[in-house]
Amino acid sequence: MNRAKRPYVICHMVPSVDGRIVVTRWKLPASVTGEYERTAATFGADAWMIGRISMEPYAGKARIPARKDSRPIPRTDFIARRDAESYAIALDPSGKLTWKSSSIDDEHVIAVLTEQVSDDYLAFLQSKGVSYLFGGKTDLNLKRVLGKLTKEFGIRKLLLEGGGKINGSFLAADLIDELSVLVAPIADGAVGAPSLFDAKEGKGPARHLKLVSFEKRTGDLVWLRYTLKR
Repeated sequence: MNRAKRPYVICHMVPSVDGRIVVTRWKLPASVTGEYERTAATFGADAWMIGRISMEPYAGKARIPARKDSRPIPRTDFIARRDAESYAIALDPSGKLTWKSSSIDDEHVIAVLTEQVSDDYLAFLQSKGVSYLFGGKTDLNLKRVLGKLTKEFGIRKLLLEGGGKINGSFLAADLIDELSVLVAPIADGAVGAPSLFDAKEGKGPARHLKLVSFEKRTGDLVWLRYTLKR
């Protein structure tokens, strides 16, 4: 897909020196979070994207009521708002996030679903004013999703801040344009722990990078920026 028809995707993460990304175990100082947010802000992105598990603390807990209307809801995209200054995007193929609100700190929520979700869940999202897009029947087609984000919401630059599997899926689909990593001053050492990119077992989708810049940041973090060679 032509980049003009999809957002410029920047994968922005805080891995250990050995590439692990489960930061909750590391007992890092609060300054690391601050640096992560400050460096992210320099990109001027229109939206950020994470997966269902990472989004759960932001979504909150609400009850999904059963519908009284038995008519099926068509599997067409639902756009609740197009004029937000920023968007929070959740990859939630099975429709499990129970949103309390349609925004996170004034950032409008967009759920990315498959067509397997229930009518009750779609009615619930509509009642909350949460926009949703369908990315496929049973699996998400990430190219299709990105195209819709640009077409429907005008999103031109996207921060990908997912787990290893989501980042790996974008890497495998060759949909990452830039990689931004704040390397934390810690060696994790855990065998089998999630890493920056977990695309597949065995031979992965190796991508060559071009170093754009490097910089020492507060707390012995090293900020590395790469573009992907194509």
